[in-house]
Amino acid sequence: MNRLFPFILIVLIAFACGEKKQPLQGETPFQKELNAKFKDATVSPLTDKDRKAFKGLDFFKFDSTFIVKAHLKQTPDTDWFNMQTTTNRVSKERVFGVLSFLLQGKEYRLNIYQGADNMLKAGYEDYLFLPFLDETNGEESYGGGRYIDLRIPEGDSLEIDFNKAYNPYCAYNPSYSCPIVPRENYLRIRVEAGVKAFKKH
Repeated sequence: MNRLFPFILIVLIAFACGEKKQPLQGETPFQKELNAKFKDATVSPLTDKDRKAFKGLDFFKFDSTFIVKAHLKQTPDTDWFNMQTTTNRVSKERVFGVLSFLLQGKEYRLNIYQGADNMLKAGYEDYLFLPFLDETNGEESYGGGRYIDLRIPEGDSLEIDFNKAYNPYCAYNPSYSCPIVPRENYLRIRVEAGVKAFKKH
């Protein structure tokens, strides 16, 4: 029995570790990466209490029809302005251009923004910010709208993948300061793609 004890102990420890490590939830690499980030205490926007109970974000089912090719009309002469946030902080932004695209047979337009602070950050010099509102807000998706990250293209076209739309951090934790989506970026359509509203399980 004494010889078997160390072996049994190792098996029990391995089993316990296996129980704690659960596979990342998600249908796509984007979903899995986002879930991993939210589970990681060093970068997660979740409160400690919510993170400990976190099993995965809710997503709309991946839908390739929500991946669109958009025409980018740059607006180089636009002025910088202070974009309001959910706190007293303001974010210095400018309209980098206007995106025009077809979605479910109808044409839509969205302003895409460039932040002054990001232009000075290594790795973010070409970062563009696409916030939007749609008709799922306040029901299936977060009431304050969602964001998509993009980069300055070489030409005049951009791919918008609404399956990669994510919630601002203040949707999970009120201590964050998040840019408020401008009303002109409202889409009169149900964008059933990307991250859904956060529900504590």
